[in-house]
Parts: sequence; C-alpha cells; structure tokens
Amino acid sequence: MYEADAGAMSIGLLGDIAPTRRLAVFREPRFLRLRDLLNSVDAVYCNLEGSVHRYHDGGHAQRSSGGSYVTVEPHLLEDLKWLGIKMLSCGSTHADDYGPEGILKTIDYLDAAGIVHAGSGRHLAEARSPGFLDTARGRVALIATTAHFNPGGRAGEQRRETLGYPGVNAIRHHAVYEVDDATMALVRQLGDAIGWDAELSRRTALADRLSDFGNGSYNLLDRAFVPGATLAFKRYADEADIAANVSQVAYAKAMADRVIVSMHSHDLGGPSYLTATSNGKLEDPADFVVELAKRSIDAGADAFAGHGPGRFLGIEIYRGRPIFYGLGSFIAELETVRFLPEQSYERYGLGQEATPVDFVENRYGRMEAASPRADRGGAVAVCDFDGPDVTEIRLYPIQLGAPQARSQRGRPMLAEPEAGERTIEQIAVLSAKYGTTVTSRDGIGVIRP
Repeated sequence: MYEADAGAMSIGLLGDIAPTRRLAVFREPRFLRLRDLLNSVDAVYCNLEGSVHRYHDGGHAQRSSGGSYVTVEPHLLEDLKWLGIKMLSCGSTHADDYGPEGILKTIDYLDAAGIVHAGSGRHLAEARSPGFLDTARGRVALIATTAHFNPGGRAGEQRRETLGYPGVNAIRHHAVYEVDDATMALVRQLGDAIGWDAELSRRTALADRLSDFGNGSYNLLDRAFVPGATLAFKRYADEADIAANVSQVAYAKAMADRVIVSMHSHDLGGPSYLTATSNGKLEDPADFVVELAKRSIDAGADAFAGHGPGRFLGIEIYRGRPIFYGLGSFIAELETVRFLPEQSYERYGLGQEATPVDFVENRYGRMEAASPRADRGGAVAVCDFDGPDVTEIRLYPIQLGAPQARSQRGRPMLAEPEAGERTIEQIAVLSAKYGTTVTSRDGIGVIRP
C-alpha cells in the first residue's frame, strides 16, 4: 500500500508574492516559525506577481498606462524554495512585463529551479495545462487562470498552419449593468445623442461581432445594459474560457490525487459594489470568480485559491471543499524594484534624473488601496484533507511590516497576538455570509466543516 492511498494530505495556500529581496538571510523567530510551518506542509501554493528575469537581459513591455513593473531576479527563486514554496501560478498581471520573451524566460527559470508552475505558456493549450507536484503523500495538480491581464498578454492558440503566441491563461469577462425601465430609456437616449448608435452601425457593416445579451439589452460605450427589476452590477466570464478550464480540472483529477484551481482577479462585485466609497470597502468577489470556483469543484477540484484584490476575502465551504475568494498578499516588495521603464516615470511627470524611489513615492503614496505599505493583515491557510473532503482549515495570521523601513517592509512574518486576533475577526466576519464559522484557537483561526 502506498502512503498516498491513505488519502491524508495538507495543502498550504498563500496569496500574491512580489519578491525583490533576499529572504533566507533573516533570523527573527516569528519569521523562522513561518518558514518551519510552510516546510511542514505537503504542498504550498502561491501566486507569483512578476516576471522572473534579469533586469537588463531585455526591454520592458511598452504600455501607455505605465504603472508598476515587477522583476523577480532568478536567484530569488532559491529563497522561495527555502521558505517552503513548492508550486506557483505565473500567469497573472505582471507575467508579461518583459513581453512574450519574459513569459518564456519565466518558464525556463522556474523549470531550472524545480518549482512547479502553471498559468502561462508558449501557446494557449500550454498556458491552460496543469502543473504537477509529487509529494510523499500524493500528487498535486495546479490549474492557474487570470482575469486581470494586459492587452496582448493572453496566450494565443495554435492552428495547423500557424504558431501559437506566448501568454497567460486569461479568462475574458464583461460587465453587465441591470437597470430599470426609466434608466434604460436614458441610456438609449444618451447613446443616440453622442453618435454611439451610428458607431455600432458602422461596426456591424464591418462584420464585427457585438455582444448581445438578449431581452432588450443595449450596448453603450462597450458596456452592456440589461433590463432588471432593480439596479445591479455583475461580471460574467466568456463561457468558452470557463468551460475550457473546467475540462482541465477533469484531466488533472485523473492524473493527480489533489487539484488546486487558482484565479487572479482584481475585479470585485456583489452588493458592496454599488455602495462602497473606496476600494477597501469592496468585499465581494466578482460573479465569474464564484462561477469558476464552484464549477471547478463540481468537476473534481479540491480547493479554489482566489487572489488579486490584495487583501483577504471570505471563505466558503462548497461540497466539502474550500473556496478562498481572496488570499491577500504574502510578499509585497514592490517598493524595492531596482529598475523601471520610462513609461512608469512618464506617468507621474518624472524625468530622466528620477529614481525608483521617486516612482514609489508618487505611485504608492497616492494609491492607498494598492499600496504595499498598508499592512491590511492576511493569513496562511493550511487545509488538512482526509479522504475526499477537507477536515480542518487553519489560518495563521501574518503581517507585512508596514511601519518598518522600505528596505524591510513587505516581508511576511507570523503576526503578533493582538494583530493576529484582529485578522481572524475580520476573516470570520467576511466568511459568515457564506455560512462559514471561523473560531480562534491559540491565535490561529480554525474552520472545521
């Protein structure tokens, strides 16, 4: 009898990581206890928010929006392994910060380091395919998707006569506004007044396919409005993208003992979308995230790992399997990137003499919700499986060192008791809406389905 036949396994789930500094040199007790924890788990997963690349081995992708570029130098991969990270998704927002070349370099560096990965590839089929980790207690598969990607970043499918295109396993999606009759009349009136209806007619003449949601829907400025009894906002994914990834779950389940499905999405939704006055008050996942999570579990996935908003969201237990709608940040070292392209500086009116410090002060000083300085609290989730279902989930609160100097903050440590209790309380409140009870036990959040 193989050890894996017993069906017992522990899986650790972390959020986004953007490492730009060494990790293995530090010796704080709370940091080393975190390392010991991760190394005691059978499989540890996280989402890599960056491109594994040497800064000057190639040029950054050109984007008019500028913004953050995240370079993870190859030697830092050994530190991730030292910390206990065994598998990661590498196909999200910053995967193509160096363009298609950066996609391929990242794959090569991760392969050389022996880190299991999924979510990007030389073409769409490879980007959608699972990565597999072999452990003493069983084989773990990872399928990684992203709903937040740059124009041109989606992997292209191959044809018999053409090559595919390097990119990420992107799930395309669209926003839909549900409005009452009076609001719909105003929307249609505006479309006619600004010449939008004429634009749609010209597109139709060029055989462009326009989104049609039926039932009297209307396209205004490429936003869909549909009749509804009350005002609402929803996000729906392209069914072909959802179905293609769900089919990968069935394949992965046939090849592995456990399957993790992940999604990187910056989009939020739910009731809080219509009332929240700041990003920090948004607390509900987008509709398509919920759909992918539940359809993946229906197809055989053992856990769903959502990330992207930069903070922890609620936890749902669906059919005995955990859904983490947002795992927060685990390593947030965006403030210590060494080099950035011109368009990052140009966005903030910074000239050739500016340094990354000037960029950081302008970008993160203005973007409170996205700033890595904000120690919003988070947790490492360890899921114990015994047979088909999860038996216990333990949430170990962490802190990212917000008050510390730039040279230190962004590195995780187990939270101090008071801060940890606040984090557990926050997660408990967010999870209660899904019927999930989180209790505190010796400074650890505990869920026992």
